[in-house]
Amino acid sequence: MNFLEIFNNTFWQNLIENPWLLVIHALDIGIVTYLIYRLIKALAGTKIMSLIQGVILFVLLRLVAEWIGLTTITYLMNQVITYGVIAAVVIFVPEIRAALEKFGRTTQVFRQRPQQSKDEKLVESLLKAVAYMGPRKIGALISIEQTQTLQEYIATGISLDADISSELLINIFIPNTPLHDGAVIIRDDKIITACSYLPLTDSMGISKEFGTRHRAAIGLSENSDALTVVVSEETGGVSIAVRGEFMHDLTKENFESVLRAELIQTDRTDVTWIQKILGRKK
Repeated sequence: MNFLEIFNNTFWQNLIENPWLLVIHALDIGIVTYLIYRLIKALAGTKIMSLIQGVILFVLLRLVAEWIGLTTITYLMNQVITYGVIAAVVIFVPEIRAALEKFGRTTQVFRQRPQQSKDEKLVESLLKAVAYMGPRKIGALISIEQTQTLQEYIATGISLDADISSELLINIFIPNTPLHDGAVIIRDDKIITACSYLPLTDSMGISKEFGTRHRAAIGLSENSDALTVVVSEETGGVSIAVRGEFMHDLTKENFESVLRAELIQTDRTDVTWIQKILGRKK
């Protein structure tokens, strides 16, 4: 269909007389719009995106020139578009190859393969971080927000809003670094703050062997339903405080068991291939 046909009365009359044709055109436009959106989203931030922006501007100028009736300019722009595609393929061979390889690695779209959930990623990151920090006696205090907000304590820390990873957690608590003192607070799948101050417990029944980190973890568990992980700087022992209960010197197996029981939801279903195509998340 020629672009200028949309200004033709016959074109609109045919649409009105044939509703099915209108549906077909709407579906056609919808599919193309969605594919363009997914393409732009995938290429955002890459070198090739600047080229695409230039191409879009060039095509718009070509349409304007055709509409005005600038025949010579339209002809020249058509030639540029025709041979420009070939030039773009030659220039951006590495980027195109990388994109095709990435597409080839994701052809399992029709397999019912479960994706790693946010909770699984959180548990895995905590396990790896504690496995590194415990033997090296790197003290740590990590609180995971549950149903009750920790905004009061988040406001006392230094904002990070970073994706969760074991490497980042380890680096935060390396001694003598600016962020190692205080607590890390995690909300959903983000490390929201570091250096946050937590309330200390007033309980007199806490053993003298436990320091400020342990008392802060217990104090937070008494004031909210958050789960707090503590790595002792003196012994390297791992403890968890949740809902007023304090479990200390946990083995690796017990630590993982408690994390999975408290943090991982059990009523999730696998992501279907339709959800994968549409880009939906859990």
